[in-house]
Amino acid sequence: MDYARKLEIGRENKSVFLFGPRLTGKTYLLRKKFPDAKYYDLLRSDTFLRLSLRPSILREELETQAAGNTVIIDEIQKLPVLLDEVHSLIEDRHLRFILTGSSARKLRRGGVNLLGGRARVLHLHPLVSAEIGEYDLERVLTFGTLPAIYDSDDPWDDLKVYCGAYLQEEIAAEGAARKLDAFARFLRSAALFSGEQVNYEAWGSDAAVPSRTVREYFYILSDTLIGEVLEPWKGGKKRKPASAGKYYFFDVGVRNALAGIREVAPGTEEYGKALEHFVYCELRAWLDYTRDDRPLSFWRTQDNKEVDFVIGDEIAVEVKATEIPDRRHLKGLAAIGDENNFKYRILVSQAPEPRLSEGIEILPVKEFLSRLWQNAYAG
Repeated sequence: MDYARKLEIGRENKSVFLFGPRLTGKTYLLRKKFPDAKYYDLLRSDTFLRLSLRPSILREELETQAAGNTVIIDEIQKLPVLLDEVHSLIEDRHLRFILTGSSARKLRRGGVNLLGGRARVLHLHPLVSAEIGEYDLERVLTFGTLPAIYDSDDPWDDLKVYCGAYLQEEIAAEGAARKLDAFARFLRSAALFSGEQVNYEAWGSDAAVPSRTVREYFYILSDTLIGEVLEPWKGGKKRKPASAGKYYFFDVGVRNALAGIREVAPGTEEYGKALEHFVYCELRAWLDYTRDDRPLSFWRTQDNKEVDFVIGDEIAVEVKATEIPDRRHLKGLAAIGDENNFKYRILVSQAPEPRLSEGIEILPVKEFLSRLWQNAYAG
């Protein structure tokens, strides 16, 4: 299916780094938006070999391009040395480059800063609710929203293949983890504990690897765009916040596949965790697509008060899978209201209709996400 993506590319005539995990649709989006652009795909062995042997060929092949023309280089992390030529062509020929990557690891080590602010950094995520339209929530919570997976007639098998490809292509090809079997065990542990506070010792014990190795593995996950550690919100006035962050994968379906979770049934603990994870994915994509630089964090205190997500110092969001929210489900949002004057405190739930309770908005999942993508919570 052809989805209208929310990410805007090209509204300024400026070069761009477009990052996103494999199969999020970077190539399809760019070919559709820039059909006349000069295009280099570094996943093609002939293109990679030609440019790796002599990177200056790029300059020679683009010599006749007019100033302002767009050039796309797909999977730039495979050949970071090209950034020298790109930098020069931006300066001398005034070309606009769109450089895609499914990993930032080699670029961070190999010179992304060579462009010195001459390129914006954008991120493409899996499909969001506003792009799908009338989405099947149960399907989303089970299989996630990678375009090819969401539309697949066998999403579980495709997810397993996808997760295997990540191990082989993103991790093994970059030499990021010396022992793939240990990294695979860690990935399963990280998936099982997703949405919980990071505990290096416990996760290392579960994966049978040292805690220091777990720390290294988290850097790999971040560099290869597989997930993110949310930091605790520390803007409160009264209670001392937790110190450890909590981890989320970039897609709930990928998380389920890595954890071996084939079914996410309503009323189960896994359903609640999957719903929270889905809301995380939507919030992260919305902040990135709207270029909202407010930090996304969470709140948890040492006396166990908790709110799932905090945006800046203005929005607090708790996610509960219940159809009948009551005062028990509002405790965290009520407590965080004592810490700061939040503009919005929202309980996202399975309630059939929106309502207001003690200054807290109780919203059905789809109603909240509809408001989110209509920019009701813009900064």
